[in-house]
Amino acid sequence: MVLSGLEIERRLGGDIVIEPFDRARLNPNSYNLALHNELMVYEEVVLDMRRANRVRRITIPDEGLTLQPNQLYLGRTAERTETRNLVPMIEGRSSIGRLGLFVHVTAGFGDVGFCGYWTLEMFAVQPIRIYPGVAICQIFYHEIRGDFVEYASDKYQRNTDIQPSLLFKELAPEQTPDPQGKLPFGLEWSHG
Repeated sequence: MVLSGLEIERRLGGDIVIEPFDRARLNPNSYNLALHNELMVYEEVVLDMRRANRVRRITIPDEGLTLQPNQLYLGRTAERTETRNLVPMIEGRSSIGRLGLFVHVTAGFGDVGFCGYWTLEMFAVQPIRIYPGVAICQIFYHEIRGDFVEYASDKYQRNTDIQPSLLFKELAPEQTPDPQGKLPFGLEWSHG
């Protein structure tokens, strides 16, 4: 069962945290999340699942930034969310989809207990100009039945920034950052 917008609002401060919250972004059965003003792109020509791939940051100016096709852009929501006893999910808004912008490439499914910012995997069908603060996607909540264990990943839980893929932690654990947060082979990233 999907929660109504009014039920989302009623559960704020309990099972649901959305910070900051703006009632004007509440929908009949979802809440619109905004785009932060930074993006991240991979610098590698070939991405390697077993390694931390190099990334660079791009600031989205107030006058907008044009995204190009055939390029993956990682962004994040301006809002931090926490979810207890519910399964959070994000989907693109229809107005954004009708402009040919995918806001999550197969990764809109959240886990009960998730706490942090949502990383967006953005891909444009054709050049499109985007702006910081635009309502980019919507979060909605499913009730969960049965016993469960809350999400507790050391990869993405309690993040404070855009999160590039950390799949290498599963496939090649020796590639994890050292205690100072530096990756091997001179790779750099920001991991909040």
